[in-house]
Order: sequence, then C-alpha cells, then structure tokens
Amino acid sequence: MGLFDWAKGQFIDVIDWTDDSNDTMVYRFNRQGNEIKYGAKLIVRASQVAVFVNEGVVADILEPGTYELETKNIPILTSLKHWDHGFNSPFKAEVYFLNTKRFIDLKWGTKNPIMVRDPEFAMVRLRAFGTYEIRIKDPKTFMVEIVGTDSHFTTDEIDKQLTNLIVSKLATVLGKSDVAVLDMAGNYEVFGDFLTQKIAPFFEEYGIELTKMLIENISLPEEVEKAMDTRSSRAISGNLDEHLKYKAAEALGNQNGGMGEMAGIGAGLAMGQQMANMMNNASTHQNTAATPPPPPPPPQEKLYHVAVNGATQGPFSTAQLKGQIAGGSMTKETLVWCEGMAGWTAAGEALSNLFAQTPPPLPPQ
Repeated sequence: MGLFDWAKGQFIDVIDWTDDSNDTMVYRFNRQGNEIKYGAKLIVRASQVAVFVNEGVVADILEPGTYELETKNIPILTSLKHWDHGFNSPFKAEVYFLNTKRFIDLKWGTKNPIMVRDPEFAMVRLRAFGTYEIRIKDPKTFMVEIVGTDSHFTTDEIDKQLTNLIVSKLATVLGKSDVAVLDMAGNYEVFGDFLTQKIAPFFEEYGIELTKMLIENISLPEEVEKAMDTRSSRAISGNLDEHLKYKAAEALGNQNGGMGEMAGIGAGLAMGQQMANMMNNASTHQNTAATPPPPPPPPQEKLYHVAVNGATQGPFSTAQLKGQIAGGSMTKETLVWCEGMAGWTAAGEALSNLFAQTPPPLPPQ
C-alpha cells in the first residue's frame, strides 16, 4: 500500500449505508483495505442496525443514531482492544448494516399437491400459494446462524428455506382441518393467522420474525375444477326444456343469427326431446320392473293310451280312466302308456293311486 493509499485510509471519517434495493437484508461496509479511524462518525439510519465484528466475534450492535467511534460509544469493542485509556490510531473491524424494515410480498407455494380428506368430495388434492412478510428480529442470531461472512445478503438467499417451512406446516394444518374445500375461500384469513402463529417460532430460530402470512388461493386439480364448472353451468341453466326453448326464441329474434344457428338450436331441441323420451322409457321400464310377474300356468295333465284286444285306444284323461276302472273295463293288468314312460306298463303299477281311490264292489243282495 502506497503513501497516498495509507493517507486516504486515515480520512475515512463517515461510515454509513443507504439502500436503494428492496431485497437487501445485510450489507458489509466496503473499506477496500482501509482502516477505520478512531473517532470517526457512524450513521445508523432508521430501520437499520450496525454490527461490529472484530476477528470473527460480534463486538457491538448499535441502534439507529449517529455515533463517534471512541471508547465511550463502543464499550465491548473497547474491552476487546483493551482501550482502557483511549486510543487514537486507526483500527480494523468489519461493519455490517442490517436492514430491520419489513420485507413484504415474499412468495410461497406448494410444489406438489397435498392429499386431504374432504366431507363432500371424500379425497382431494389441493395446491396453495400466497405471500408472507418478515423482518430481522435478533441481529446477532441472524448474523451467526444465517449470514456468516456474506457481504451482500438478500431475501433470495433464505426464501427457499422459509418457503419449505411454510409448506410443511401448511400440509399439517390442511390435513387436520374439517373445513370443506368449497368453504375454504371464506377461511383464508383464519388459516393465514393460524399458520403465522404456528410457524413463527421456527423463523425465530434464524433471528427472523414472521409478521404476516397471506393465503391467496387454495385450488383443486384441473379435472376436478372442470367437473365443478360443468355442474355449476347445469345448475344455472335450470330446466333443460325451458332453456332450449329460450335459446330457440333468442335465435329467432336475432336477425344476424342465420340458418346455421337455427339448425344448431333445432338439433339441441331434438336432442332434448330424445333425452326426455329416454328418461320416460327408463321410468316406464322401472315401473314395469317394480310390478311382480304373473304366476306360472298350472302343470299340464298327463294323457294315457290304453291297450285293448291288441289295439291302442285313447289318449284318456285321469277322470276318464277313473270311469273305466269304476265300470270294470280297466283292470290292474291292463297295459297303459303316456309320454315319458319307457314302455307299456300294467295299470296297477302306473295308476296305483287311481285303483286305491276306487270303491270295492257292492256285496251281493
């Protein structure tokens, strides 16, 4: 370092920082190898704090105001340097300015859908996004835990980690919630306040205060949203027949409608009539199905053929056979046959029930 550079270092009398950005959280004062002159002026503006770091140790934290860097104003640094009786030569120390204003409109959102139970849709996958606000609450903790030796620390460097904290806690809150998906829009503010309370302690571990969290939207998968839109459109249309009649009348009154629109309305009316017929047929079929079927017909009486003197007579009904048995023209040895029998069989075997019902002959007078 030349003589001119050394002399220039002796005249660094003002240490301050003005910020034109909206995302800078920490800025290290750029000395470019120059030493800080004992007795120099330090200006800490509103919404700032100045942190002195000496040989890797946080020495002093100064609130907003104007300071002369001397023994009475930097007591901790004085004890480190052993300035018991004052010190007039330059000293080396890193000065960090921390921006304590509120950083707003920081974005958060779910990377993947969150599966939750819903009282109306059973199970649904939800996505959510919104914004949150933070500010530095504990400068020393923030410097030690997050910043380190970073000379220009912005919100982008910590935004990802903070977003992960928010999303992980959001999944827990939605999973335990009994609020239906269709009612969540009226509870965004409640969810936001609840999440702020639950997540704030985790932010404080980094020396950061979570001041507010906003939920902008909780959305369903695209296919579910399309189904809901279809359902809503159908409900708004009301009676299908009346809706088609209205559209037809509207087309007739529109001079620029043309035949194409009329043809479309006619097709719609025809389709509506067809749907009505299908519904009527379905209703008729349902009513028919509800009527019990008629009982089955009674079993058909067997007809028997009778062998008499080598010839076949009949067929005869059961009543006719009873008359023949009663008249004596048919005995138990008479051969009979009906459909289903393998061959001619004696009447006493085939018609045993009829012979049992025949009264015995009258006794002689």
